[in-house]
Amino acid sequence: MRARFRAHGVGTLVEKLGIVFTELTADRVVATMPVEGNQQVAGILHGGASVALAETLGSFAAAVHAGAAKRPVGVDISATHHRPGLSGLVTGVCTPIHLGRTITTHEIVITNEDGKRVCTSRITNMLLDR
Repeated sequence: MRARFRAHGVGTLVEKLGIVFTELTADRVVATMPVEGNQQVAGILHGGASVALAETLGSFAAAVHAGAAKRPVGVDISATHHRPGLSGLVTGVCTPIHLGRTITTHEIVITNEDGKRVCTSRITNMLLDR
């Protein structure tokens, strides 16, 4: 993954949203994202920004699992928004539900700075040959 990051970066949307990775392993991917700059008109964290964070974590986790010979493509994502993100940082923690040869499924839990759940998401990626 490091070689891929050096060659291609983490992606322009990741940069625009201010997502910062703090952990990246096959068993767990963690990143933060600021609420500021990712708000809807009501001043709370945009649900689409939460889903973008979740998809980013799930896709990176699938890529770590798949290795260099395969590339993940998302085929399904769902999200339940539990409470608004009001300020500060939200943290997404991605853990595997299923790690197969052709399909991966991950759960992503996004919490606020008080540790309260803001969003729960699930993503399924298909692993395609490069």
